[in-house]
Amino acid sequence: MPPEGEQRKRSGCLIASLDALAFSSAWVAVAAGALATACSLAMGIEPQLAAVGLAFSGTLVVYNVDRLRDLDRDRATTPRRSAFVEAHGGSLALLALLAGALAAGFALAAGPRACLVIAPVLALGLLHRRIKHLTFGKSAYLTASWVAVVAVVPAAIDASARDVAWVVAIVACAIFANAVASSVRDREVAAARFGAAPLLHAARSIAAGGVGIGLAAPAGVRPLLLVALTTLLVLIPFRDSERYGLVGVDGALLAGAVASAAFSSF
Repeated sequence: MPPEGEQRKRSGCLIASLDALAFSSAWVAVAAGALATACSLAMGIEPQLAAVGLAFSGTLVVYNVDRLRDLDRDRATTPRRSAFVEAHGGSLALLALLAGALAAGFALAAGPRACLVIAPVLALGLLHRRIKHLTFGKSAYLTASWVAVVAVVPAAIDASARDVAWVVAIVACAIFANAVASSVRDREVAAARFGAAPLLHAARSIAAGGVGIGLAAPAGVRPLLLVALTTLLVLIPFRDSERYGLVGVDGALLAGAVASAAFSSF
């Protein structure tokens, strides 16, 4: 095969692999696990398997259940992902079932305080299909849920966690900016009412605010600003395509979390 043909084949395989990771919610689940790790290190505690595993498996089950339950409505905003979900519905249902069993095990291992944090998050996940049409409510409760899972749960497991408020503030800015950008990509109520440009400006400003908070934070927390920074950088040239949103914007959380964890380990 000519070099150009081989290059196109490799590029096509890479895109197909990224699509599978993103459309199966594995990409965003890995980002959640990485964020739980980065937040733990920023709070001065050893990352616990129960916290990281719960973030990963819980995200995997909640997102896949939503994709499967809301397939008809998702076709209008995310046709590529919807086609993938329709074609692999049985496998994704099995994946969600296995992830749910894992999440239950990790929750028990995390202890009663962590379970108290997770309970309202689970309730919001089950209600997501009915309340995600709210203008700004979706971004708010998604942010609260993510922060609870990746930051509050590790702190609940290990009482020696410090600087929790700083960690929560930085991560909340990054997640909220991500959620607002996602609403633009999906052309949801807020984007239709206020327009994409003002919402994107707000998302970039919120992410920049997270960077600012990180710069002012204690030295041990400071690497976490990379989560807000990568989010800001990916929102500057924002594109409202499925791949850019599901791979790029969500991938910025993963990249920032990995970079933060790496710097925290030095």
